[in-house]
Amino acid sequence: MIRGEYLVSIGLMVIITGILLLIVGSVLLSQGNGEGSNKSTAQIRGGGVVMIGSIPIIFGTDKGSAMGVVILAIILMVLSYLIFHR
Repeated sequence: MIRGEYLVSIGLMVIITGILLLIVGSVLLSQGNGEGSNKSTAQIRGGGVVMIGSIPIIFGTDKGSAMGVVILAIILMVLSYLIFHR
């Protein structure tokens, strides 16, 4: 069984890693070489999932991003089942 101190440490490391990845990604995007910066051809795609318990609410701007989020939602539902219902 994992002790609570380890879970807190792992959670903090995941949060710090996520923040660092956001910062690094923002810096890399802002220092791009100018390719794809033409606003007439730029496209923004995205999607998301909101989990209320084990029920997902899925949204996306196009079919491709919505399908990626569906896969993520299925993985999250299976994980929530394995963690909370066993």
